[in-house]
Amino acid sequence: MSPTAGRLKTDRKEPKHDCQLQQTVPEFSHKSQRSHLAGGDLEGALRLQKGLSGAALTAPALSPRSSFSGRVFRMTFLMLAVSLAVPLLGAMMLLESPIDPQPLSFKEPPLLLGVLQPNTKLREAERLFENQLIGPESIANIGDVMFTGTADGRVVKLENGEVETVARFGSGPCSEVKLLLSSDTPIEGKKLSFVNDLTITRDGRKIYFTDSSSRWQRRDYLLLIMEGTDDGRLLEYDTATKEVKVLLDQLRFPNGVQLSPAEDFVLVAETTMARIRRVYVSGLMKGGADLFVENLPGFPDNIRPSSSGGYWVGMAAIRPNPGFSMLDFLSEKPGVKKMIFKLFSQEMVMKFVPRYSLVLELSDSGAFRRSLHDPDGQVAAYVSEAHEQDGHLYLGSFRSPFLCRLRLQAV
Repeated sequence: MSPTAGRLKTDRKEPKHDCQLQQTVPEFSHKSQRSHLAGGDLEGALRLQKGLSGAALTAPALSPRSSFSGRVFRMTFLMLAVSLAVPLLGAMMLLESPIDPQPLSFKEPPLLLGVLQPNTKLREAERLFENQLIGPESIANIGDVMFTGTADGRVVKLENGEVETVARFGSGPCSEVKLLLSSDTPIEGKKLSFVNDLTITRDGRKIYFTDSSSRWQRRDYLLLIMEGTDDGRLLEYDTATKEVKVLLDQLRFPNGVQLSPAEDFVLVAETTMARIRRVYVSGLMKGGADLFVENLPGFPDNIRPSSSGGYWVGMAAIRPNPGFSMLDFLSEKPGVKKMIFKLFSQEMVMKFVPRYSLVLELSDSGAFRRSLHDPDGQVAAYVSEAHEQDGHLYLGSFRSPFLCRLRLQAV
């Protein structure tokens, strides 16, 4: 018996391989192929068939289990997706959005380079009156005595480390308040709804102020920004004649205002559009208006004079470049904005707004002079105003429960 025949006989004692061989032998059933099996090629062919049989037997053994697990996973995933999608679609269909947003267009934000280079200078500030104030947005002083308004409707005096309420707005007794202008009185067809900031001439004759929206109130500031409503106005009140008139309308969230040192123009922050407008109130250009600065690296809030002859601007939110700005991203997607506010509250959406704090100093012509940052709001968060006094910057905030004080020599 030849060695090849012996090996063939031995192999055929293994039924498992013999069975597999019977299934695959038809590949070698051609007459010319049988002649090769009769010789030494038979051993190689059988080894090949045994290798193939192992693979063939292993795959069917595992396939049912893996296929079943895959089906279970896909079905589970599909059920979860449906369970989430059905109520979501229902909410989108049935719920009304509180906003009717308009598409807006922005330029690419300026790169945070040069004088805009991120730093940590605002972290040098110290917190004052922590947990004694609620959203002290703006600051004024008479000598060494400071005053601020808070989100709970109070005007408080800050002196010798003490907080004293001097007036309260809203329902109930209003304390020492003299009414100059009622929100119930229409001005050129619209009532005042969101009176925001003001600036007063040195002689006290004229008061320039913003009404941020005739539709939204202060508590709805995020809805106002997201909707892009252009119903804001800059107004002038004459304390002698009691007359009030509109100087500029169709503004998108007009916010902080500031008279120039010469009192020939008023600056007004148009928050939603990331720019500052200039309105001339005296001189040859009286009645005219133009852009003081546009495409700011953030959304401007209050504007205050700096000792260098320029202006401090607090940024309510930043437009990082490089980086991601949610407000810029959503500006041309009104449908997405509607859906967001169908499903989430303002407070929930605010959680996605970075705590990045930024204060800009502008020159008297609107050029960037310097910037002060706290990239993650460790010390100063949601800065709304930078008020300069006696070599310090006092930082207001529309959300934080404290003021901050920064020594300018330290930065």
